[in-house]
Amino acid sequence: MKNNFIEYCLNKKGAIKDYPLGLETDPLAIKITGKIFALFYEEKGYLNLKCDPVVAENLRDQHEDIRPGYHMNKQHWNTIILEGSLPESDIFAMIDHSYNLVVKSLPKNIRESI
Repeated sequence: MKNNFIEYCLNKKGAIKDYPLGLETDPLAIKITGKIFALFYEEKGYLNLKCDPVVAENLRDQHEDIRPGYHMNKQHWNTIILEGSLPESDIFAMIDHSYNLVVKSLPKNIRESI
């Protein structure tokens, strides 16, 4: 299941994978123009995604498998438990939200070149 999410992220325009610790081990970051929009902790079964703070709070209240961002800014990031009860479609929607937030924050000329 996790590979579906990694592949989905990498199919986004401009997305690349990176290993922030310099080794091909956890975590695996998916970035666009150097900015992370998804951070996979495969060994733990976690996925960190950027999220609008209001939406993030609502999601955490509604789902026990969504928690404040693991090792991230708790206001702007959520951690999703991948082997939990969330449907894949919900996780794909959260990936889209994270990607769109990062793209929206890019300068206009970079956004247009993606």
